[in-house]
Amino acid sequence: MRAAVLTISTTIAGGGGQDVSGPALVELCHAAGLDTVHETLGDDRDAISAAMTRLADAGDVRFIFTTGGTGLTADDVTPEATLAVIDRQAPGFAETIRAESRRHTPLGILTRGVSGTRGRTLIVNFPGSPNGVRQSWPVVEPTLRHAARTLERG
Repeated sequence: MRAAVLTISTTIAGGGGQDVSGPALVELCHAAGLDTVHETLGDDRDAISAAMTRLADAGDVRFIFTTGGTGLTADDVTPEATLAVIDRQAPGFAETIRAESRRHTPLGILTRGVSGTRGRTLIVNFPGSPNGVRQSWPVVEPTLRHAARTLERG
């Protein structure tokens, strides 16, 4: 199965910082046996939506995982970009990520990530920190094989 990881950060996309969360998420995907591609995008709603649409509509990416852009600042637009492209929400992923994040930090409730499907692709917004990614992955990963089988049935 193939996954795409999108790091959402204007700073990182512009070369102003080091991406730590994206590579952490790629590593977790590889450990789960997913063939994974990684892209970095700025905090631009249209660009994020376009990348998700391109990846999902190509038909060979079963999962799109984002990291970053889910906070409360004005340029945190990943949830809005995701909502613009999904056909149906799958809120259990985002709800569970928030619940798990809250177990580790009171700030976990501040993440606004969403999740849903576009065609046969599941899209899940992860927090933008490497700790948030690592803490959230164990609650998402056990469901992926079943989600993929379900999506393949259309």
